Amino acid sequence: MASAPPFEPVIGLEIHAQLRTETKIFCGCATAFGAAPNSHVCPVCLGFPGALPVLNRQVVELAMRVGLALGCTIQTRSIFARKNYFYPDLPKGYQISQYEHPIATDGVLHYEADDGPHSVRILRVHLEEDAGKSLHASTRGGDGHSHLDFNRSGVPLVEIVTHPDLRSAAEASDSFARLRAILLAVGANDGSMEEGSLRCDANVSVRPAGQSEFGIKVEIKNVNSFRFLARAIEYEVTRQTVRCVAGERVVQESRQWDATLGRTVSMRSKEEAHDYRYFPEPDLPPVDVTDEWIAEVRASLPELPEVRKQRLIRDYALSSSDAGQIAETASLTRFFEATAAVATNAKAAANWVTGEVTRRLKQAGGAVDAVAVTPDALGRLLAMVDAGRVSASAAKDVFELMYGSGREAEEIVLTEGLSQIGDEAELKDIVAGVIDKHADAVGRFRAGNEGTLGFLVGQVMRATRGRANPRLVNELLRRGLADGSGE
Repeated sequence: MASAPPFEPVIGLEIHAQLRTETKIFCGCATAFGAAPNSHVCPVCLGFPGALPVLNRQVVELAMRVGLALGCTIQTRSIFARKNYFYPDLPKGYQISQYEHPIATDGVLHYEADDGPHSVRILRVHLEEDAGKSLHASTRGGDGHSHLDFNRSGVPLVEIVTHPDLRSAAEASDSFARLRAILLAVGANDGSMEEGSLRCDANVSVRPAGQSEFGIKVEIKNVNSFRFLARAIEYEVTRQTVRCVAGERVVQESRQWDATLGRTVSMRSKEEAHDYRYFPEPDLPPVDVTDEWIAEVRASLPELPEVRKQRLIRDYALSSSDAGQIAETASLTRFFEATAAVATNAKAAANWVTGEVTRRLKQAGGAVDAVAVTPDALGRLLAMVDAGRVSASAAKDVFELMYGSGREAEEIVLTEGLSQIGDEAELKDIVAGVIDKHADAVGRFRAGNEGTLGFLVGQVMRATRGRANPRLVNELLRRGLADGSGE
């Protein structure tokens, strides 16, 4: 009996990103997060009869920036449509979106990952307004009612829809992260998934490997973290595969990720486009953009993360991992390049920027400007390490003192006695003492356990407060271990 064919996942993403405007897409209400419920509303975003929408020009420009950054064709004419459905947090009974005529089409997300190059085709980029928010109070400890907050109603969104080009949960999560980086780079979105300004839907199906026809699609709604997206897709792929192997039918539906249960759960049957009864929005004219405006927006685009990454690899001989981490933001790239220019050792600069500087960035809330050590000052410290004037280990102590006081590395090294010990005679006695004190480790080394040498080096470094020259310590230890002494 022939075995059942293996199944492969087919995945597409829909990214919903709040555009960085101070006011909503069709009215002057504020978009700021965290306001009291229903305090940023007006007759337009509440859908009162007779209230007419007026398009925010900045929304169009930010959407163009997203489309151009993704290699899309900007449509010189796009049209808003009414997407009709009933839900309590949709006050008008329809959502103003774009359907047949989006603002941008036919792009591609290119990037290099550890497993090679990736290309994810972008089907469309379109504009729409957000709905309000339903707050469901628990019947235990709450009043048992659902409450509606319309502050988000009318907040401008751009939706990025990919083709079903993704074949694994990891690839989908990585692509979402790359899209977020692009949105941040062009200034279109703040990247805050915790506040709901960036969300992702995943369309997931499975099919027998090698088959060209798609399986039944299930949509996972409103995932707001890379990790949860990967876990939700992995669960859904497994769930659908089990059903297919058992000869059962996969139901087309919308599901949501329950992080507590570690599974997707059914929300509702999945609608088709005709269920929404799209028709052109009668209260808004077509959006016409000129070729000159498109050229102006294109010229204003910054260097994008993937371009930065490849340039750092090419110009500084960095690893793909280091370059990718540094290239995530333009500000961190500038910090690295300014440090490397003074340190003249790009690899050391990269190690520090991805290590100590990034650690401090997280403590400071992610703002490079909040790092209290300037690139110039850090570069001079690394130059001292490169010249052998201070050890790499002691340099971390120097960095901490620089960070807390604003003092220069040169002064700290001199006043705190942190100059590297490179004098063989001075180190010999310390090495001999470590060998005498740790007879067990010495015995294991002489029995062939080379890994024990690292422990002994660490003991010498500890005894010298990290000031010993590591190369010389290694040499003296090997010599002492070979002849039975530290001499």
